[in-house]
Amino acid sequence: METHGQDASYQVKKPAGRLKSRPQFLRVREGERRKGPFFIVEVLDRQAPEAPPRVGFTVTTRQGNAVERNRMRRRLKEVVRLSAQFAMKPGHDYVIVAHRDMLNAPFERLTQAMTARIAGTDIKKRPRPASSGKSDGK
Repeated sequence: METHGQDASYQVKKPAGRLKSRPQFLRVREGERRKGPFFIVEVLDRQAPEAPPRVGFTVTTRQGNAVERNRMRRRLKEVVRLSAQFAMKPGHDYVIVAHRDMLNAPFERLTQAMTARIAGTDIKKRPRPASSGKSDGK
């Protein structure tokens, strides 16, 4: 972390990076999964403590039409930008999978749920079972 000015207690955290390619998203699926009413957060420790955290967003076509999906994605990005990125651990990747219920949820409630889900304070952590690596094609 960087310090600015004379007060060493004030620290600025760099913004989270982005996951952009399909292999990056698929790799995070091997990590931990944290379910909630508005979204699922998948977390993977990259074993790189000095690297900044990275985040990716997923909204499937089952969640609504393009307008609704884009609105969900924008809300997720804003929640992460305003509050949740400060709870993200360095060297971790996060994929946030939206549920349709988040469209009508109050923004404050989304912020609280996201921060708690990323910090892992409100749920039991269950690692994903190991998969065979093959997709069923669905």
